[in-house]
Amino acid sequence: MHTPSGTSLPVVPAALAPVLPSRYGLDQEPAPGAGIRVTADTLPGLESVSPADESSVWLHDALLGPHSADIVRYLGLARSTGGPVLDLGSGAGRLAVPFARHGFAVEAVDRDASALERLEGWARRIGPQVAGLVVTHRADLTALRLRGSYRLALLAGAMVAAVPPADRPELLREVAAHLEAGGALALDYTAHQLPGLIAEPRRTWAFQVPRFDGVDEWVVARQVFDLPSMSERITYYAARTGKLSSERVVLTTDKWIVDPERLAAELHSAGLHIEGRRRHRIDERTESVLLVCRTDD
Repeated sequence: MHTPSGTSLPVVPAALAPVLPSRYGLDQEPAPGAGIRVTADTLPGLESVSPADESSVWLHDALLGPHSADIVRYLGLARSTGGPVLDLGSGAGRLAVPFARHGFAVEAVDRDASALERLEGWARRIGPQVAGLVVTHRADLTALRLRGSYRLALLAGAMVAAVPPADRPELLREVAAHLEAGGALALDYTAHQLPGLIAEPRRTWAFQVPRFDGVDEWVVARQVFDLPSMSERITYYAARTGKLSSERVVLTTDKWIVDPERLAAELHSAGLHIEGRRRHRIDERTESVLLVCRTDD
């Protein structure tokens, strides 16, 4: 359940009540102590890294887990293009492993070694036929050098927003150069209306994390936009309550605000044209956009 700012937070028992951002002030992160555990590193985009530690897996998977609706859309596209498939910012394999289960050869790229290890372990547990279709490649997308050729490349889960704008044109050129004739690049991002960001640069939303281990977990997320740098920071305040213990954890992720016109120009410069565009309205000022781009044959 997501509750955007401007509406009431869900009513929950006091023991499960989330840690509200106002508890810590608007401009500074909480200091360790009083049951608060702050992760050592800021996550540069949840899509591009594995959780900070094992206790963070649940939050990560709730946001970008194997039941995310975009898997169905991307699988449908893969059936029309065929493989091999390039999964950029694969994380622990939420797309790569299901694609392999459907018979597609997949190269999964991520900079986080532990995420790729989780991906490989998941594929092996399913069986040798699936594991044999997945190849992992550890690399930062800002310095990506590919060797293969692909029918479909994916920048899913808003991965494009985790790439600094200055590095994005080179990434798109590298991907386009390794797409086969008639191949496609599919990517999605969150599009914000500029007047809405100016009017409300701080937003708060809440949800309950689905867990099946006897732990109740609620999360309140604080989203802060910085228009001069065209960036955003989301801070997740998680409250976990089990039978024997409880804890509160703070995670942060930094992303870039995507300018649709600039992105379209960068795709064109890389030799790609936008063949299809799908929009899903999140609220009156925000929508999710999925682009399917083809090579200029």
